[in-house]
Amino acid sequence: MHVFGKTIRLFLVDGTANGLTTAELSNWTGIGIKVPRIKIKEYSNRPEFQKPGVYILIGKGENNEDAAYIGEAEIIAERLSDHIKNKDFWNEVIFFGSKDKYLNKASVKYLENRLYDLALKAGRFFINQNIPTRSELSEAEQAELEEFLANIKVLTATLGHRIFEALEETVDHKESRQQIFFCKNGAGANSKGSPSTEGFIVYKDSLLMITEQPSLADGIRIERQQMLSEGTLIIEGDFYKLTKDYVFTSSSRAAGATLARSASGPLEWKTTDGVQLKHYEL
Repeated sequence: MHVFGKTIRLFLVDGTANGLTTAELSNWTGIGIKVPRIKIKEYSNRPEFQKPGVYILIGKGENNEDAAYIGEAEIIAERLSDHIKNKDFWNEVIFFGSKDKYLNKASVKYLENRLYDLALKAGRFFINQNIPTRSELSEAEQAELEEFLANIKVLTATLGHRIFEALEETVDHKESRQQIFFCKNGAGANSKGSPSTEGFIVYKDSLLMITEQPSLADGIRIERQQMLSEGTLIIEGDFYKLTKDYVFTSSSRAAGATLARSASGPLEWKTTDGVQLKHYEL
């Protein structure tokens, strides 16, 4: 299937990234808005705030993990005002509406449910809320809203939050490029991973060394401890085991975390045929 490029227009309303940002796609009736919590009162009289839409409250959870709350409203400004009074974790909101009268109560409830589902499957943010009710819509209406949903997903990532993008979507799946790499040692460490647009993904059930060598960077030691505290790593026998896919910022960081020592990712990660990552990347 041929993939077409997209033209995205971002507009900084007050000329800085600390105020309200609008995001639009060519030939799309929708519009995305990103605004800090402390600026909502200042902008709430704008027309975008007076329409139906879906929104994502973004902040940090109790353990400093990325957290979000997904909702819908017939009048965005009124719902955000309620959340300012009643929800403390968030510091930014992204919401989506329509420049015409395309969205209504039924359609925003459908989008809310689908966004919640996508966020859970992506597993990037902590989502602590009840499952939203999905509206009963015709097949044609659902097809239109799925296209609207795809644009929301693109623009949310463009605005800095990949809450709806699964890690597997960041891997190059072109047949000529797709490749799995392994990082092993004689002691039994055995990780499986792939290059990603965000760094390097190490896949669930990979086994990492527990005993750390003096050459291991302090930053990786801290990251491994955080992974343990969050349950991303568990102790299984003589190794740490990954409980879910995890993205490291580089292949070297992923290799170091696996081998618990200083390591060069381009050299340590190899295909089943022994081809090093460095040759794949050239």
